[in-house]
Order: sequence, then C-alpha cells, then structure tokens
Amino acid sequence: GRVKAEPACPMRTPFQRDRDRIVHATAFRRLTHKTQVFLYHEGDHYRTRLTHTIEVAQIARAIARQLRLDEDLTEALALAHDLGHPPFGHAGERALDAALRPWGGFDHNAQSLRVVTRLERKYPGFDGLNLSFETLEGLVKHNGPVLGPKAREARPGEHCLLLREIERAGLSNALQLDLYASLEAQAAALADDIAYVNHDIDDALRARLLRLEDLTAVQFVGRFVAEATAIDAADPARTIYEVNRRMITAMIADCVAHARRQLSELAIDSANAVREAGRTIIVFSPTFAHDLQALKSYLFERVYRHERVMRIMRSAEAVVTDLFGHYMGHPQTLPDGWRAVVANASPPARAELIADFVAGMTDRYAIEAHKALFPSTPELR
Repeated sequence: GRVKAEPACPMRTPFQRDRDRIVHATAFRRLTHKTQVFLYHEGDHYRTRLTHTIEVAQIARAIARQLRLDEDLTEALALAHDLGHPPFGHAGERALDAALRPWGGFDHNAQSLRVVTRLERKYPGFDGLNLSFETLEGLVKHNGPVLGPKAREARPGEHCLLLREIERAGLSNALQLDLYASLEAQAAALADDIAYVNHDIDDALRARLLRLEDLTAVQFVGRFVAEATAIDAADPARTIYEVNRRMITAMIADCVAHARRQLSELAIDSANAVREAGRTIIVFSPTFAHDLQALKSYLFERVYRHERVMRIMRSAEAVVTDLFGHYMGHPQTLPDGWRAVVANASPPARAELIADFVAGMTDRYAIEAHKALFPSTPELR
C-alpha cells in the first residue's frame, strides 16, 4: 500500500511504478552534476552521483535475479538511495551537517526520505512521490534497524534526523523500525558497496592517484590485477576494465553464495522471517569481508584522503558553508519561490528550508551561486 491510496496502474506493478516515479523525479536528474569522488569538471569519464546510482542499480538487479527477489523493488531502492545527497558528495554533507548542528545536523539518508515524501511536488493529490511502503521501508532500513537492540551505531543525530522525517511522513508505526529490511533492500545496500569500491579504483587509476603496479600487492585486488595483466599487459585501459569486471563478478558470486547459505541455515520461508532474522542476510562471507575491508582501508588512505582530493573537498565544504550562512543571514537573496516560503519561518524552520535548497543544488549550480554572491570562489581543481 501507500500513504495516499491510489488506483492501481493498468500497465505496471506497484514497484515498477515506484521505480518510474524515482527516475522522473527532479532530484534524480540533479544527480547528473553531483560529485561522487571527482568533481564533474575534472574529466568527462569520472563517475558522477548519477552514473554511480546506475551502476548500483545494475549490480543490485544482478544479485536480486540470482536470489529470485523482486527485481523492480530492488532497482527502485538502488535508484533512490542517494537522492538526498547535497552537492560535492560527502564534503557537502559534512559542511551542511556542521552548519545545521544548532538545529540537529544533516544526514543524506534522512534527506532522501524527505525528498520522496515531501520535497518532490509533481502530483495533484500529494507532496512527494507516494511510494509504496516496501520501498519506503527499504530506504529507511537499508543499513539495518533504526530502533531497538539491533540498531546499528550511527553518527550523533543521524537516527534522530531519520526518525523525525519518518514521523513527519506518518510512517512511525508502518515500517517496523526495530526489524531488518527486506532482502531487496539488503541487495541494494550491498550493491552500493560493490559499485563504489570498483569504480573508485577505476577513477583513481584514471586520475593517476593509483597505478596498476601499486595494486598488485594490495589484499583482495592483487590477484585480479595479476590475472588481468596476464591476459593483456600491453593495453592498460583494457586491463583496468578486466580487473573491475572480474572483481564485480567475484563480489556478486560471494554475497549470493553466502546469502543462500544463510537463508538455508535460518530456514527463511517468508518476508517476515527475513525481517525477524536478527541479522543481515545478504552480506559477504567473513573471509571475503575481511579482505575487502583491507582494500577499503587502502582506498581511504590512498584515494579519499589524498591531498589532491582533500584540497578540493575542503574548498567545496567552504562553498557550501558560505552559501548556507549567506542565505540564513540574507533570505531575500533566495530565488522567488524559496524566498516566499522562508520569509515568515522561525529560525529552525528557516535553517531546514535553506538546507533543502542548498542540498538540492548541483555542483555547478552551487559554484555559480557562490560566484554571484561572493567576491572570490575557489577553483575546485
């Protein structure tokens, strides 16, 4: 069902309808010019938040097909998982979280729920996309339960922000917040991990932050580099693609095999049994997860904390901080529609509305807005 009852679509299942509404959302189109790791103007071939999302959806469907899950629900969840990301990726999120600290902070997962339940305004009978309960449940709990003894550890305020948006959407009693999410949500969450690890290696090699030779000694990825180099060592571009292809295949195969073992061990026979299993079912096997964590640590040190990346991200954080501070102090400089809404808002409501505006910006819109308001703007290169 849905919060707002609607007639069934004659051509699509409820989850296909959810997927289509997400794809046609304004927030989805904006992902085209939002950062994954490297800013859009650094090169045409780096991943953006949109291409990342598409890769996640492809991998999530592959996992769902192997496990005979609902592929459309899985795809809808994969396509919606980053709708709340602000410009400049996690740098923008850090800046908004710090700026909004007096009012509880900012979290992109809570913002994604806010987008699909309130901020998208396309339909005459309701705000948001009026997605099915299963899709909303997956968005809220893809990282595990939000309440109860099994709730994962979160950043300060993260769960509070998410719970606030759940309550505002009228979903507090509908989503079983102390239980685990569906297998479809679990598949989408793990697909996110698979996608970003692989494409961040590819992008880092393109950016020359890494070399193939560096990766030969790295736990987990080294054997794939050796296998790919043995096939065609003369063409680095083909070798890089072969490494990613083999890694993605191995990662999907491992999580599917381990999920099947867990489904059998737990005697799962229904969707409710999945929710009450007491643990996430679609995960990597312990040995595989250990090796993959070593690779993530390597990427953290060599890519995400590389001085070139950090320098640009510090500048990006400054842009977002400047914009939020300026609009809070000078709401009359907001665009017409936003100015009218913010005019009589209390300070907490004003902060929240301005965060919605800034979070919805693309990287290039944020840069242009900053140039229009400030005497100098970082180059972000």
